[in-house]
Amino acid sequence: MDLLYQLGEASAQELQERLPDPPSYSAVRALLATMHEKGLVTHRKESRRYLYKPSVSEKTAKRSALNQLLSTFFEGRPEKLVASLLDPRDQNLSDEEIASIRKLIKKQNS
Repeated sequence: MDLLYQLGEASAQELQERLPDPPSYSAVRALLATMHEKGLVTHRKESRRYLYKPSVSEKTAKRSALNQLLSTFFEGRPEKLVASLLDPRDQNLSDEEIASIRKLIKKQNS
C-alpha cells in the first residue's frame, strides 16, 4: 500500500520492481486481488494490464492495519503494544525517541 500511495497508480509489475526483495509476480497479483476484494484498492484496465490505485485514504489504511495488529498480537489493547515497544529487552530506544513518545502521550492527555 505504501508504494501505491507514493506512486498514485501502478501495475503489479511496477510494484514488484520497486519492492525490496520482491516476491513473485504471482504473489504480487494475488495480494492486489485480495486488497481489491477488501475494498482497499481499485483498478482499471489499460491495454493488457491492470493499474491499481488506493481506494481508501492513507490514514484509514494505517488505522485498519494498526487495529489488525492490535487484535492479532496484543489482545486489542494499545497499552500492550506500547509496553512491547518500550521493553528494553526488545528495543534499544534512544533518549530522544523516549522523550518523543512521552511528549505524544502528554499531548494526548491534555
